[in-house]
Amino acid sequence: MRKYLGAALSGAALVALSAAPGMAQDKEPLKIGVTATLEGTYTVLGEDGMRGFEVALQEYNKTAGGRPIEVIVASTDASPDSAVRAVRKLVEQDKVDLVIGPLSGDEGIAVKNYAKTQPQMTFVNGGSGAQETTFVDPAENFFRFNMDGAQWQVGLGDYIFNEKGWKKIATVGEDYSFVYTQVLGLLVDYCSAGGEVSERLWVPLGTKDFSSIIAALPDDVDAIYLGLGGGDAVNFLNQYAQAGGEANFLGGSIMVDQTVLSSKGRAKELLAGTPAASGQADTWDNPKWQAFVKAYQDAFPPDKRFAGPSLLATNYYNAAKAVFEGLNQVDGDLSDGHAKFRDALQNMVLDAPNGEIRLDENRQAIGTNFVTEVVEDKDGNLVSQVVKVVPNVNQTLGLPADEFAKIGLPSRDVPECKKYM
Repeated sequence: MRKYLGAALSGAALVALSAAPGMAQDKEPLKIGVTATLEGTYTVLGEDGMRGFEVALQEYNKTAGGRPIEVIVASTDASPDSAVRAVRKLVEQDKVDLVIGPLSGDEGIAVKNYAKTQPQMTFVNGGSGAQETTFVDPAENFFRFNMDGAQWQVGLGDYIFNEKGWKKIATVGEDYSFVYTQVLGLLVDYCSAGGEVSERLWVPLGTKDFSSIIAALPDDVDAIYLGLGGGDAVNFLNQYAQAGGEANFLGGSIMVDQTVLSSKGRAKELLAGTPAASGQADTWDNPKWQAFVKAYQDAFPPDKRFAGPSLLATNYYNAAKAVFEGLNQVDGDLSDGHAKFRDALQNMVLDAPNGEIRLDENRQAIGTNFVTEVVEDKDGNLVSQVVKVVPNVNQTLGLPADEFAKIGLPSRDVPECKKYM
């Protein structure tokens, strides 16, 4: 896998990985396809997602259900077309037994729809977090062991309104489904607390020049929400610093994980003190989380990883762990359209490093969320420090399903800023 990660950095699209010689050779190998964003704006997220996958692969000694594991990796660029091309190749040409992926929001919706055309195949989400993937017309063979973008924002709106005293904000976000979902989760919370949103600004994925957005940011707000990730986040921060901006920030989940906090340049000066929310927190003192962080650090040289796992590393680790645990429960039996395996996934209570995860009736994760603030640790690294832990967050954010559905699907203008709870 180390060889794969080096290849991924140089742009390789597909690499096969096999179990160590002599392991579980009495059974036919399991062929697992994995997709990640190893091209484009989210490359750094995809690379760390694959690191998380490798940690799980090594933990299970490259074996599940008594069968050796062979892995085929397919690269995407965060676009839905690339995701469908990748999974189609894995399923229809490479003849994998099951698929883990994809990573990004629009990709997840596209792969969910493709999954419906392949009822014999099981798909386990890698890290994508658009609400629509599982909340709207879900696929019976698509399982998601990570919360969606709205779940990852629970608690943040209440915190910034009541604890930080920020009564009015503006938002800047990438113009696609995952960030729409993140903003929905933030505003259901924030607007219910009494907050006001003056403007919502959107940028395409892969934006290089943020000058017009920076110029359009309102002055009469207490803070600006940044729903950006990867290269977009770093570019915005560097350009904002050059422009001399001094606004308070709050962040979306991939704005304040290690894919951005580990970046060089002026980002450190701007992000210190930034409140955010996510499915994990770097400083959480839970022993299982600390053990996972150490396993991640031990698996790669310091110059080939971040100071700690990003959210995508954790998501891919959890997805792989769920797959391997499910295969162990059914002794590697994928007969009868994966019936036993899917039943194992549906009923699993995953002992994940970022908190216990179980699935709802749509095969969507119910899990733990973390409200955080960015601080500098003793080594000078930026990390997300726990402010509040919120357990058992479901996809309807604690609202009855019918009431939540009335909010509407996340979009540029949805949700309306009003009291919901």
